[in-house]
Amino acid sequence: MAQRTVTVSFRACTIGVGTLLLSGGLYLLCNADAAITGRILIAGYGPESPVILDLAKAYERRHPGTAIDLEWDTTVRAIHLVKTGEAQIAVTDQPDPVLKATQIAWDGIAVIVNFANPVKEVSSAQVKGLFSAQITTWSKLDGAPAKVEVIPRTSVNNLTTGFQNSLGLTERMAASAAPVRSDQKVLSLVSGRDATVSYISLAAALKAQEDGISIRILTVDQVDPGEATVKNGRYRLRRPVLMLTATQPDPLTKSFLSFVCSADGQQLLRTMFVPIEPSVPTTGPPNVQPLGPSSPSS
Repeated sequence: MAQRTVTVSFRACTIGVGTLLLSGGLYLLCNADAAITGRILIAGYGPESPVILDLAKAYERRHPGTAIDLEWDTTVRAIHLVKTGEAQIAVTDQPDPVLKATQIAWDGIAVIVNFANPVKEVSSAQVKGLFSAQITTWSKLDGAPAKVEVIPRTSVNNLTTGFQNSLGLTERMAASAAPVRSDQKVLSLVSGRDATVSYISLAAALKAQEDGISIRILTVDQVDPGEATVKNGRYRLRRPVLMLTATQPDPLTKSFLSFVCSADGQQLLRTMFVPIEPSVPTTGPPNVQPLGPSSPSS
């Protein structure tokens, strides 16, 4: 494996044994991360897989001799796999009392309707009413007299739990169709039916609008959803994206988490989520370590 060379200049009259030892120590310190090798497994079941795969590939390119494997399926018990040692990282939005949680991003959740729907703005209480069957016709929101058609999401999708938690929605969610897993399917259904409503990740909704898909993202509580409002919490429909590890993760896991928390890792996350900057305080769940400039394992 190629090593980075650290060149240190000294005055000839001051070179001695102590200085040589110091330069050697600096060289080892600077190259400690480069010497990491091995394999880890990341487990999950939510919509995060594309960006996690991008992060894994980017890390492997920077660190020859490492391998980041993914096990991703609706049947995967990600947290259980970390607890048993079969996986080193679980990607979820719910902390666990016996695991260490590092928040790596926010996922804004967009409430979407058909573009033909005249409703453009709702309160969070009205969103709750739509998805708990308390509001059953659009006329109650100054819309058309049509009956509200709720396109539900699958319960195994992290997005569903985050949506319910952000609204304090404890009632059984309304449904006018079978639960849908993929954002693409939801977009197809909502863009094709005037009276539908559903929710997807904000990044996916914004991309759909750019692509000309006939949906509208509703303003909630007079706050437009966007990176700034999701990050500072003014837009309340959001969920944390967490990486759960053992309380004392191995060196490769710690190194990978450090990369995810770095500027380059956060830039990759921005393609799908709202990254967390070190200067911005977070209000994530308890037992969650906020992102910062230092190693997440410290």
